[in-house]
Amino acid sequence: MSDEARRTELGDFLRSRRGSLARQDFGLPELARQRTGGLRREEVATFAGVSVTWFTWLEQGRDVHPSRQVLTALARALRLTESESNYLLSLGGFVPSTPSAADGGDVAPPHTQRLLDSLWYPAFAVASDWTIAGWNRAYAALYSRVETLAREDRNLLWLVFTDPHLRDMLPNWEADSRHFVAEFRAESGPLLGSNAHSTLIARVSEASAEFREQWQDLGVERFASRRRRFHHPQAGVLEFEHHRLVPSDHPDLHIVVYLPDHGSSTADWFQNPG
Repeated sequence: MSDEARRTELGDFLRSRRGSLARQDFGLPELARQRTGGLRREEVATFAGVSVTWFTWLEQGRDVHPSRQVLTALARALRLTESESNYLLSLGGFVPSTPSAADGGDVAPPHTQRLLDSLWYPAFAVASDWTIAGWNRAYAALYSRVETLAREDRNLLWLVFTDPHLRDMLPNWEADSRHFVAEFRAESGPLLGSNAHSTLIARVSEASAEFREQWQDLGVERFASRRRRFHHPQAGVLEFEHHRLVPSDHPDLHIVVYLPDHGSSTADWFQNPG
């Protein structure tokens, strides 16, 4: 979407939501019959704490650049849903907010857990801060410690650099860990400056000199599906295709799947455990 198209869409969206509001919900009198319904610009501007002129320019699609704070205030004044608020932010050029662990983002919703449970191969869900939010039986068979970890330790970034059991399972630990750090940095933009993000980075940095070195390299890398190999203490070498999916109704979660090749010894071990 071009800048002009984005400004036009933003103005149309604000105007549409303003017109759909019920005046009685705000304790405002009904307008005269000849007037359209909804709130007037002056009223929305007052509720949001912005100038009428500024709000008018936004609705007209003019080349102005509202701050995140202004758009958030308008979203509150217009009583937008979470999805609508995120859409408004994206039209303003901002990355929508994502739930933090404190908001319950570290627990997969029931329908996501049911999806994980339906898969016979290893799969788990990670929150925006890489907390492991849910997993299936196959993932617990691959990485058994996940079921006994303390809640505060159930973070993928933390485990890669602090769990010797997981490190022993990764024959390409050096390359894998660098991939993870670069991917985490690429995805952590919305979390920068948050207390949870700063605490996690400080905690892993204190525990691992290798993480400190890699974090200071400032590597940035988007996730790409790739081959993964594990040395399992019982099954031996296990090989997978590593994929990651984002549910459209819960974009703060990523579903990670390890897909064995059809007919492989890895697939056979998970389909015929024991």
